[in-house]
Amino acid sequence: MYLSKEAKQEIFAKHGAGPADTGSAEGQVALFTTRIAHLTGHLKKNKKDFSTQLSLQKLVGKRRALLAYLYKKDISRYRAIIKALELRDIIK
Repeated sequence: MYLSKEAKQEIFAKHGAGPADTGSAEGQVALFTTRIAHLTGHLKKNKKDFSTQLSLQKLVGKRRALLAYLYKKDISRYRAIIKALELRDIIK
């Protein structure tokens, strides 16, 4: 994959409980957001790459599901990750 081990650890350290905490919802959302940005840039150059387009749609769905889980479980964690990643303009 295009992300090195150190880059992933940095993402999890910044948004999760620590560099080894790969299972937290915040860390997963941050990793998915990084991957979504990468795939979006790829699709801007390669408009007919339909397998990447499908992968992007699946990632967006996974991120949406994790954000819905955070919204139901702990609204403050949801708001914090939305603000940190600048995903939405208006926070409910």
